[in-house]
Amino acid sequence: MIKTILQKEDPALHKVCHPITNFDAKLHTLLKDMTDTLKDSGGLGLAAPQIGILRRVVIVMDDDEQYLELINPEIVSEEGEQEGFEGCLSLAGMYGIVKRPMKVKVKAQDRYGNPVEYEREGITARCFCHETEHLDGHMYYEKCGRLFTEAEIDEMLEKGELEEAEEE
Repeated sequence: MIKTILQKEDPALHKVCHPITNFDAKLHTLLKDMTDTLKDSGGLGLAAPQIGILRRVVIVMDDDEQYLELINPEIVSEEGEQEGFEGCLSLAGMYGIVKRPMKVKVKAQDRYGNPVEYEREGITARCFCHETEHLDGHMYYEKCGRLFTEAEIDEMLEKGELEEAEEE
């Protein structure tokens, strides 16, 4: 079932989530609902608090368009650096320039409680960081100096000003 994605003013987005301890049908329903909601939104990642569930659950679509289910995720290593525009389904239509690691290794549990580990680069690494921060009540705009609309980004691209904005 597609759920409503909460927006930045909602208090649920600014709270620390609780770990999952029961790997049961209720969790499996949550994972399905989150995946359906993410697919419907066209986004790359979704954390449970974004639909009002204060649990440590994340869905991330990787470069192969596979939906990775991460329960109780923890980033265990980071390498390199990337900087670029980042958006969020809970801050629709706005983007900020954020520094993130280029490569991230995350360990978590699958829907049955079994340990899993993923190591990804680029946009998927960015998503791992972005979504796990939601679980601690943080949003990406806390890491950037300014937010931009799509129209502003398009205008900067046309004028060749995009590199200047990324350096701010």
